[in-house]
Amino acid sequence: MADWMIYGATGYTGELIVAEALAQGLKPVLAGRNAEKVAALATRHGLAHRAFALDDAAAVAQGLAGMQLVLHCAGPFFRTFESMLAGCLAAKVHYLDITGEIAVFEGCARMGDAASAAGITVMPGVGFDVVPSDCLAASLKAALPAATSLELAFGGGAGWSRGTAKTMVSGLGQGGAVRRGGKIRRVPMAYQVQQVRFHDKVRTVVSIPWGDIATAWRSTRIPDITTSVATPPSQVTMMKVMRYLGPLLGLPVVQRWLTARVDAQAPGPAAEARASSQMQLWGRVRDASGVTIEGTLTTPEGYTHTAQASVACVRRMLAGGVAPGYQTPSLAFGAGFVSELPGCVLRVPATA
Repeated sequence: MADWMIYGATGYTGELIVAEALAQGLKPVLAGRNAEKVAALATRHGLAHRAFALDDAAAVAQGLAGMQLVLHCAGPFFRTFESMLAGCLAAKVHYLDITGEIAVFEGCARMGDAASAAGITVMPGVGFDVVPSDCLAASLKAALPAATSLELAFGGGAGWSRGTAKTMVSGLGQGGAVRRGGKIRRVPMAYQVQQVRFHDKVRTVVSIPWGDIATAWRSTRIPDITTSVATPPSQVTMMKVMRYLGPLLGLPVVQRWLTARVDAQAPGPAAEARASSQMQLWGRVRDASGVTIEGTLTTPEGYTHTAQASVACVRRMLAGGVAPGYQTPSLAFGAGFVSELPGCVLRVPATA
C-alpha cells in the first residue's frame, strides 16, 4: 500500500488507530510534535517516523513529503487543521481527520475548490465523528428523498478521551447550534430535549452542536438539522443552568482550570470498558407533508469504531476512485459504507 501517515500517533486515539492499522497488516509512517514520543512508539512497532510541528505550513509540507495521504489525529482540530490542510495542499497529499468540530468541517469545506485544483481529497470526520451518523443521515434521505428536516442522536459508549473532553471544554461558552433553512444558527445550550427510541431502549436526548450540523447538510441537503446526545435528566437541568454562565465559562482563567481538571483524568476509556460497550444512534427525517421515517444504527464503542472506520477510509482512499475536493464519508463511499464495518448494524427502511 502507498505511503501514508498518522499524525498525532502518540495520542489516545492515535495509538488505537496505529494498533488497528498494524492488525490489518498496514505500515503507516508515524508522526507528531514530540520527536521522542513518536520515535519510541515507532521503534516499538518497527515503523518509520517523522516529527514536525504544525505552526508553519511550509514545514508541514516538508514533513508530508513523499506521502499520498495523512490521517490527522492531533486535536483540538480547530487549532491544528488549517496548517495541516495548508501543508497537504502544498504537498498534494490527501487530508483525512477524526474531528467532530463544526468549525473544522466548515473550514475544510471552504477549501474544497482549492483541494480540487490540487487534485487531493479533503475528508474530515472519518471516525465515530461522523462516519456512522453521516451514513445514517444519507440512508434516511434515500428512504425519504423529499425530507426537509433531519434529527440525529447518539448514546452509549464508555466515556470520553482527554482530547474529546478538552474540545468540549473549549466550546462551553458558545452555546448550541442547529441548521435551519440551510444555515447554521446559534441557539442556547440544551435548546431541544426529547425522548427517542433507540434500538435498545428509550433515552432522553438533549441537543448539542455535533459535527453533522455541518456534514449531514452537505451529504443530504436537508435544510433543517438538529443533533443530540443521550443525557441523564439531572445533567439536562445543569446544561440549562449553564446557559447563563456562558461568558464566565469562556474566560481564559476558567478554561485553564477546566482543562487542568481534564488533564488529571485517565487518557481515555480502558480497553475492558471499550470492549463491553456499544454506541446507539437514532435518526428521523420528516417531509413537508408530515411523513416521517426513523432509523437506528448500532456500532462498537466510539473510540474502537473510530480506529476501525478511519483505517477503512484510508484503505478506500488509497485504492483510488474518490473524487478530489471536499467529501463526506457517505458521499465518498456510499450510505451503506458503515454496514461494511465490524459490529455495525444499520436499520433504515429501504424506501419511503
